[in-house]
Amino acid sequence: MTTTETPQIAILGAGIFVKTQYLPRLSEISDLVSVKSIWSRSEGSAKSAVEIARKIFPDVKCVWGDDGFDEIVKDGSILGVAVVLAGLTQVDISLKLLKAGKHVLQEKPAAASTSEIENALSSYNAICANLSTQPIWAVAENYRFEPAFVECNKLLAEIGDMMSVQVIVEGSMNSSNPYFSSSWRRNFTGGFILDMGVHMIAGLRMLVGCEVLSVSAITTHVDKTLPPPDNISSNFLLENGCSGVFVMVVSSRSPKIFWRVVGMKGTLQVERGNQNGQHGYLISLYSADGQSKSSFYPFSGVTEELKAFIHDISEAKKGSGHKAEPRSSFLEGARDVALLDAMLESGSKGGALVQSVKTNKVFLVLGQELS
Repeated sequence: MTTTETPQIAILGAGIFVKTQYLPRLSEISDLVSVKSIWSRSEGSAKSAVEIARKIFPDVKCVWGDDGFDEIVKDGSILGVAVVLAGLTQVDISLKLLKAGKHVLQEKPAAASTSEIENALSSYNAICANLSTQPIWAVAENYRFEPAFVECNKLLAEIGDMMSVQVIVEGSMNSSNPYFSSSWRRNFTGGFILDMGVHMIAGLRMLVGCEVLSVSAITTHVDKTLPPPDNISSNFLLENGCSGVFVMVVSSRSPKIFWRVVGMKGTLQVERGNQNGQHGYLISLYSADGQSKSSFYPFSGVTEELKAFIHDISEAKKGSGHKAEPRSSFLEGARDVALLDAMLESGSKGGALVQSVKTNKVFLVLGQELS
């Protein structure tokens, strides 16, 4: 692809994740895309990100404030926009961009709650009804693009009928973590449980390949340096009749994260770890004869989700009726939030059973209206 053929995108946001993930990963695929503008609310913040970006994209523009945002909206050469902002504001800004005909890749979580998602999908439906071509609304959930989860989903058949599922998350959200002082995460309903938890739910749904019907959860607030709740233990029931547990501790002295599925013919586990200095996932498959095999997959989900979005907006420009990557769809991100929202609701009611599938059906109906 020549420079003139590469699609141009803008980035809204200039925080930690843009500087440490988006810009480095985009630099790896600079032959596929060009970053035209980086926006932030303040001039200083925007300039700090642009300074990094210009090492790879020398012509990137620095824009900020209301005028800078309007400039991106009106710029017909910008096909797509990555929205990497505070979770409380992302949906409103994404809808403004979609209304202007821009394709959007919005960072997770898809929204702050189930009710916000339902309103957002209704607004998106109305926007699409008034445009000749439907703008893509994608959610950047990199776990769905991690090769480890893609491979695990393929291996699932080897363990036979599922008997039990475990998701254990012992996080490391303490004062040494760069996101610990994030104000919006502390003002978010569900706090770090929702912001971090959508990743873990995405991994669960990707692994088992079906939806959760109902949940029953207990939530607690133990570490007062964190917003409530900071611990959740939930039972859940899958559509296939298998039950499981989801346990999440936001801040642990001994971080550990794994997903484990026990089947009639064996057990499949994926665990976050480090091998030869590379962070990633270790997949272990244990068979009924006592044998086991393991494979390690370094992190690459952010790069893969960006490549998928760039491919989608490039194909959409051709007007060929291209179907966007389903793993990136706003509906998938919405279902992650809906499931965590159901767990948090159950926790607030002392463990009452909450039917999560009803919300998924609402999203499905709204999504079908767009197709």
